[in-house]
Formats: sequence, structure tokens, C-alpha cells
Amino acid sequence: MNATLTRKTQRPLTLHAEAAADLMVPNPISLRAEAGIEEAIVLFTQKGIAAAPVIDEAGHPIGVVSRSDLLIHQREHEMHRAGKPDYFFAPTFESNHTLDRGESTVADLMTPAVFAVSPDTPVQRVVSDMIGLHVHRLFVVDDNGILVGVISTMDVLRRLQAE
Repeated sequence: MNATLTRKTQRPLTLHAEAAADLMVPNPISLRAEAGIEEAIVLFTQKGIAAAPVIDEAGHPIGVVSRSDLLIHQREHEMHRAGKPDYFFAPTFESNHTLDRGESTVADLMTPAVFAVSPDTPVQRVVSDMIGLHVHRLFVVDDNGILVGVISTMDVLRRLQAE
């Protein structure tokens, strides 16, 4: 049997957006810095998200916490518990009581770096920043530094269309 494959003409992809505001998801799901680990796990599971910005009381992004951060924390917690005899858990011998008692907050686990752009940042800069910084998301903040949106790599890909 002879099969002939024809190659379709490849058309260039164009990003149909002009500024960060065109790409961003407004009012992103976020976590307060003092939120507990269990709260983050429930949020990520219920909303089906892989990461969330961590905000302070004023709504300023101060970091990001991801599923990877939660998994690493869980693994360290298990290793910490398994690696010590019971007598090490007496108050005088505890090295990190928050790990032992599960009182860690997302602020304890988050990556404290915030890569942000303004809503009017040109898309060329958004894309170059994401590539140059090796990040999967950028935060969008207003003139007061308040979180107003987030742009993920999927948000950029959704706006790509063949000409």
C-alpha cells in the first residue's frame, strides 16, 4: 500500500494582544501570607491550579507558592518526622516546631520573588520577561502595587493564532 503524505503550508503564529491587560486573568486567586498549608492544598485541589500569588494585607504580591512547594514541604515534613526518635520531639529538643506541629504558613514555603508588570506593558516585553526570567507566570500590578491580574504561559498560548 502506498501512502502519500502532504505537508500543509505552515502559517506563522501571531500573538493577538497588545498589552499585559489583554493577556491577564483579572482578579486572580491568591492566598494570604498567613494562610495555612492545608488551606493552600484545598484551594489548589478545588480550583485545579498549580500556583497562586501570596499577598499581604494590602493586596501587594509578596511571593508565589506552587504545588511543587507544597510537595517539597510535605516530603521534608515526613523526612523530619521519620528521621528522629520520639524523644527528639520534646519541647527542648525540637529544632523546628512549626514543621512538627503543622503550623507552617504559605509565607514559610513561598518563593519570595515577585516578577510583575503593569497592565500597559507591551506584550513583547511580557513574553521576553517570561522567557528571560524562566517563569511560568507574571503578576500584573496597578500603580499602587496592588495585584490586579496574572499572566501564565497558557494565557499567552491562548492568544496565539495562525494568520
